[in-house]
Parts: sequence; structure tokens; C-alpha cells
Amino acid sequence: MRALSIAATGMAAQQTNVEVIANNVANINTTGFKRARAEFSDLLYQTDRAAGTLARDDDSVVPEGNQVGLGVRTVAIRHLSMQGALAPTGNKLDLALSSGGSGWFQVQGENNEILYTRDGAFNKDPNGRLVTLDGNLVIPNITIPATATDVQINTAGQVYAIIGATGQQQLLGQLSLANFANETGLDALGGNLFRETQASGDAIIGNPGDPGFATIQQGYLESSNVDPVKEITELIGAQRAYEMNSKVITAADDMYSTITKNMP
Repeated sequence: MRALSIAATGMAAQQTNVEVIANNVANINTTGFKRARAEFSDLLYQTDRAAGTLARDDDSVVPEGNQVGLGVRTVAIRHLSMQGALAPTGNKLDLALSSGGSGWFQVQGENNEILYTRDGAFNKDPNGRLVTLDGNLVIPNITIPATATDVQINTAGQVYAIIGATGQQQLLGQLSLANFANETGLDALGGNLFRETQASGDAIIGNPGDPGFATIQQGYLESSNVDPVKEITELIGAQRAYEMNSKVITAADDMYSTITKNMP
């Protein structure tokens, strides 16, 4: 009985949907987190009679076919890159990317691999270099001397500081950002880090404020773009869909039991 296997694919799909929603809710306070959405497509169809086939010898055709779908499958977990709200922190090394464009901070991973993040919660290592909270060096490398005071980072990514007793600002370096033709194709690694793939395309490097690139806001962090009300609504919908598929299995089992009980 096809209904059993069809409903089973529906239950498996909704289980994946609930897992994606659970991950969104779990990261509701994760800096720079982008919510995900499960995408589904229908499976192959079993055709008993195709539309357009000849019905009789007079060349008349069947206007509608007889096809039964075989269920559903998960085709993608899509990360939705809408801008999260900017939350003020008062920390001069906290940086957020504005909604005026796209962009990713570049950081150095293992084996000098370049990785990408929207989490701009930065700090200094013992050598004064700008790093993430996990110790990944920010690229391009910015070193803030121990004698530097009043570090200022403008919207274009230029880093200034007053060094020593001169009272004059000195340019320490220029931050750059990366863009991608297909952000959703990035490979999520955890730790708020992503890696480019063939699907994302090569990184396009530019300065903050360039056409298509976001600007930098000092003293802010980008909040998660997870909407708790939306997630709860979608969770209820996924739960109801799971229950309905379960009832289809129960109904199919009852029908099968009826048949087997009446067999001689």
C-alpha cells in the first residue's frame, strides 16, 4: 500500500523541518546568526495513464492523466541572509555590518585558510592583533599598539588610534569585506564561520561602503535574525503536518487490517 511509504516520507520531512526550527530557536541570541528554512520537493510520480495519450481509434486524446505522487524529500536547508537588528554594546572593538549592502568579515582559519563571518565581536591578542573571540586573526591584519588610545573605526573600515602623547590620530589599517554571488552556497562550519564553495563562487573583496558592500558600525553587534513568533508559528505548522502524516499511516494500516481480516 503506497500510502504507508508516502506518509513516511512526509513524517521524515517534517522531522527535518522541526530540527531546523529547533536550531534557529537555539541560536536566537547568537551574534550574526542567520535563520534557516527547510525546502522540500515532491518525489517521482507513478503514472498509470499519461495525459495526451490516445483514447480511441478516432485520434481523441485523454485530457487528464492518472498520476500518483510518491511523497516528499528535503532538497535544501536555506540560510536566509536578512539583516539582523544592530545592538549597541559600547565596546569599540565590536563591529556590525549595516543593512546598506552585503559583506562578510574575513578571518584566518587553520592552515591559513580564509574563512568568513558576520560576527564582529573582536578583541586583541597578546600582540595587539585584531582577533575573533575564538582567536582567529582578522584579515587584513590590524595591530593596535599597547600605547594606543581612543581607537576609532569609521564606516569605511579605516582604523585610527591616538598613539602615545601626541594627541593626533594615526591610521593603523584598512578593513575589507568579502561578498559572494550566492551567499546561501557558503559552507557553515560552526563557530559563526563559513567557507566558500563552488556554489557560493569566489569571494569578491572590497572596502566597506563600496557599491554593494555594507558599511561598518563601531560599537554595535548584529543580532540574530531569528523571529521567535515566526519560529513558534512554523513549529506548530510542522507539528500538525507530522500528526497528519501519522494519521495517514494509521488509516492505511486500518484499511490493510480490514483487507487481511476478510481474506479467506
